[in-house]
Amino acid sequence: MTTKGRCLCGNVSFDYRESELWCGHCHCESCRRNCSAPFTTFVGVSARAARFTGAAPAIYASSPGVERLFCRDCGSPVAYRSERFPGEIHFYAASLDDPAAVTPQFHVYWAERLPWIELADGLPRYEGSAVAG
Repeated sequence: MTTKGRCLCGNVSFDYRESELWCGHCHCESCRRNCSAPFTTFVGVSARAARFTGAAPAIYASSPGVERLFCRDCGSPVAYRSERFPGEIHFYAASLDDPAAVTPQFHVYWAERLPWIELADGLPRYEGSAVAG
């Protein structure tokens, strides 16, 4: 099984060859600002199973031990890496060729959610990063 994804312009593309470790929504302020969205959804993947197949992504060190990978041409965010999650890379679910193929399992940084977000999905909600970054 190979899962593929890409940025908006297609220059940065990636794939991974194992099942996702997890899929979840993040409501933290940093992710909201990075994506200009009220929250974002990640898939956690083993870094050894993932590779970039197009242009190399640009990297922004958004905080100590955290890297946000994006396309230097169109600006699309494509991945997140953190020292807190060694051996993992987190891809944005929306950048997958088939984002409907993954199913979110939880919310993290629920305490930082925007007050006008009302979700009735029944998923577990963690105040911090109990599960993901």
